[in-house]
Amino acid sequence: MNETQTDITTSLETLKNKMRSFTDARDWNKFQSPKNISMALAIEAAELMEFFMWTETEESKEVLEKRRKDIENEVADITCYLVSFCSHYNIDITQAFLAKMKLNEAKYPLEKAKGTWAKYSDL
Repeated sequence: MNETQTDITTSLETLKNKMRSFTDARDWNKFQSPKNISMALAIEAAELMEFFMWTETEESKEVLEKRRKDIENEVADITCYLVSFCSHYNIDITQAFLAKMKLNEAKYPLEKAKGTWAKYSDL
């Protein structure tokens, strides 16, 4: 994979294959349980949140720009674990995403949800 690849030119399957090759080469598959990968994913998500802890909304945007490379590295870590989880446990990310969006559209109808952050049960 080279640096000219982007979201537009690279499939999720390519990322899954890259992640699978990486773990296979290191004999790490024995550690790739749903428990372990999901915990690692949560830890990496927390590391991303740490950049923005105690900031206000506008300040968080400044932090994003100031620490963009570090934040991109955390996003990559999150992506690695999510892709690894899906690869190891045969989850089609696209199908799961689209099915969830369909559920979200039903739970958050535009006429009720537009402009509010209220939970679906409170709409």
